[in-house]
Amino acid sequence: MAQRRVLLLCGDYMEDYEAMVPFQALQAFGVSVDAVCPGKKAGDICRTAIQQSSRHQFYSESRGHNFAINATFDEIEFTKYDGLVIPGGRAPEYLAVNEAVLDLVGKFSNSGKPIASICHGQLILAAAGSLKGRMCTAYPTVGPVLIAAGAHWVEPETLLTCVVDGNIITAPTYKGHPEFIRHFVKALGGTITGSDKRVLFLCGDYMEDYEVTVPFQSLQALGCHVDAVCPKKKAGDTCPTAVHDFEGDQTYSEKPGHDFTLTANFEGLDTSSYDALVIPGGRAPEYLALDKSVIAIVKKFMETKKPVASICHGQQILSAADVLKGRKCTAYPAVKLNVVLSGATWLEPDPIHRCFTDGNLVTGAAWPGHPEFISQLMVLLGVQVAF
Repeated sequence: MAQRRVLLLCGDYMEDYEAMVPFQALQAFGVSVDAVCPGKKAGDICRTAIQQSSRHQFYSESRGHNFAINATFDEIEFTKYDGLVIPGGRAPEYLAVNEAVLDLVGKFSNSGKPIASICHGQLILAAAGSLKGRMCTAYPTVGPVLIAAGAHWVEPETLLTCVVDGNIITAPTYKGHPEFIRHFVKALGGTITGSDKRVLFLCGDYMEDYEVTVPFQSLQALGCHVDAVCPKKKAGDTCPTAVHDFEGDQTYSEKPGHDFTLTANFEGLDTSSYDALVIPGGRAPEYLALDKSVIAIVKKFMETKKPVASICHGQQILSAADVLKGRKCTAYPAVKLNVVLSGATWLEPDPIHRCFTDGNLVTGAAWPGHPEFISQLMVLLGVQVAF
């Protein structure tokens, strides 16, 4: 069957996760994804927004990663796409008054092709007249607009709620990504197999924002059981994350990211119950590499030859655990010294999204490589998406 091809409708200050997680998850699952923005062309950038709950009455917003558009809006041929994804954030407010956007969304809606819209993205569906008589949910503050547009409003019981009505899939926030993406894959004709796997993430304060959440939610979307732990923390605690981006400086920039919620206790962890280990990058690996309990976990996974996937600076932990001798791997280029001194054969990440598998070990250089990183881990886990 021909490869599925979907369109991601972007705009400045769309929510960071709500753009990148489905963008990279779908690519990892073998779907071709074109990201477009009105008035922009392939290679241009959309700024993103990090929106999350705060101690105040409303969510907070800060600057996220810069998202690179990979297709040109004015060159879109609707007939070439099998589905549409609409991120939330603030972008939908102005995209909903763009006639070219509404015309495009109307074509998807009228054709019956799958549309997955999240958070404030439903403003665009409402403006396009696509929600009349349809059940849908959204971020709660969007409810009155959708009711006025003739939708059958479904109040989200939790931020994980996902509603499917025909070809339209809606959810209130990125917290519901796993079910949201899974429904979209199914609507595209996808079948997931081998998903009865348990995967452990080794987390720490100021790990890279994308490098924990994109693979975490992608694996959840596949139906895997995924746990995230951090030394000296327990289930329900959070780790602050860091946004590492490439903005023309000699090294990456850093901005505050989302707070990531842990799902399991570190103390008393039974690592033998997990089928694979994932190590995000960012700044956390610098200090996690000094933690003997972390080193013991890594050694155990490597000794038992279970899949281990490590990205960016995560290889600092692998190096400290002395498990790289005789192995081939890559990492963020600034970590090359750690890799070489640990006795590994260095594989140049050129281009930066290149990832490599050596036996049970998957390594990548940075978050642009997530599609390869996740798909190579899927192979080791025996998880497949077929269309």
